[in-house]
Amino acid sequence: MSDISTGTDAGLERRIGLRSAVLFNMLEMIGVGPFITLPLVIAAAGFRLSVWAWVLGAAIAVADGLVWAELGAAFPRAGGSYAFLREIYGPGGAGNWLSFLYVWQLSFSAPLSIASGCIGLASFLGVFWPGIDGAPFAALPALHYGNLAAAAVCLMVTWMLYRRLSIVTGMAWVLFVGVMAAIAGVIVSGFAHASMLGGWHMPVAPALSAVGGLKAAVNGLAQGTLLATYCYWGYYNITFLGSEVKGPEKTIPRAILLSVMFVAAFYVVMDLAVLPSLNGAAALNGAAALNGAAALNGAAALGGGAANPAASAMVRVQLVADIARAAFGGWAGYTIAALVVWTAFSSVFSLLLGYSRVPYAAARDGNYFRFLAAVHPRHGIPHRSLVALGVVAAAFCFLTLTQVITLLVITRIVLQFFPQHAGVILLRLQRPALERPFRMPLYPLPPLAALAGFVFLLVNRAHALEGLAVALGIGASGTLIYLWRARRDGQWPFIVGERAGGSAS
Repeated sequence: MSDISTGTDAGLERRIGLRSAVLFNMLEMIGVGPFITLPLVIAAAGFRLSVWAWVLGAAIAVADGLVWAELGAAFPRAGGSYAFLREIYGPGGAGNWLSFLYVWQLSFSAPLSIASGCIGLASFLGVFWPGIDGAPFAALPALHYGNLAAAAVCLMVTWMLYRRLSIVTGMAWVLFVGVMAAIAGVIVSGFAHASMLGGWHMPVAPALSAVGGLKAAVNGLAQGTLLATYCYWGYYNITFLGSEVKGPEKTIPRAILLSVMFVAAFYVVMDLAVLPSLNGAAALNGAAALNGAAALNGAAALGGGAANPAASAMVRVQLVADIARAAFGGWAGYTIAALVVWTAFSSVFSLLLGYSRVPYAAARDGNYFRFLAAVHPRHGIPHRSLVALGVVAAAFCFLTLTQVITLLVITRIVLQFFPQHAGVILLRLQRPALERPFRMPLYPLPPLAALAGFVFLLVNRAHALEGLAVALGIGASGTLIYLWRARRDGQWPFIVGERAGGSAS
């Protein structure tokens, strides 16, 4: 195990302090998600329970975040979960398999996550460019200008990140200003419009025959919480940069908990700000989005939902833009839409920055393709891993949003979060003397509560078995590839002992 105070990973330098750590987390958390899902959370959970969906999502994030905090402080290395799983289950044993499996699923989920942000950003551009859904080539009607714009965003972010971390940190602060402006704009517009309507008030719940009773309330809350949970993800981003964090034993836990608390406060206030505008008398385009969203299940809502995902995204953007327009005029609507585009770009920036360290860490350990283990001699960044993820994400931009985010959620819960939560308990039992700079309070309640929360979300989803089958298929294919490589290279489980952690190609 590397020295937590001075250890580095093959040339990576510890330059990230607490403020920058919180910044990188929040940039990833407050991306395209809340502006898309805000009306959908309200539609799913109802006016009175929507705030509780954000609160419950925050509670799950805190419980899960405590697991990341303990592991991140104990093993502050590049790669986050990759390093945790390898250490917990043993680099000469099952940890070699689980860490490889994690990187394998990340090879799908990370580019898809980055691409989903770029596709969402391109959809938001439709506010300014109505023809973005047009097909530039008649022979390829499924290819839209939006796909090209999304791929261009991926490549542009990759180019921006191809430089020293100190320069990247400066860029991140500039992007963060726009993110905060977007949130402030939504909150101020919402309360200003509420004042025009006679003050803040809870809208009258729509008389929908499908809504009513305890079971409907629980299902609606679960649906809304699933959407909210997706919007919180990113509080662990700093663990992927563990080898570049100053004082990681204190910085990583503090950054995780602070980012969850700050973002939770923003989300709750945003929800309260827009509620008065959703009363029947308001008759904004956002209300139409709510009416349509009420019929969507969680999977469709997460993945773009309607038969025309781009059109659906347009309506959802217009919720916050139209509230601003109603409060301050047309210029405000366009300004909010532009800030949402800025926020989506910032999220993609943070996502690609963090995820680029994972294949690098695995390759450095000989547990993935060695080509990706290189560190740029001048910039001091894992440049090959960065470019590889950026290019693959650009290719995924030519897919649609349908089912993409849903698949991300299920795959990560099954193949990443479940082994990690079980692992933090196993580590306490097997290595009680291990130095733990941060020990989660109320152990073992946080990992158990997070597991219960994730199970609650999974079993209350429509078509849950289909999503689980895809996640298990990714896990099975990764396992087969690992076993082939392990047999070839004499690794676990074929040779147990000193050679079990042998190098890979």
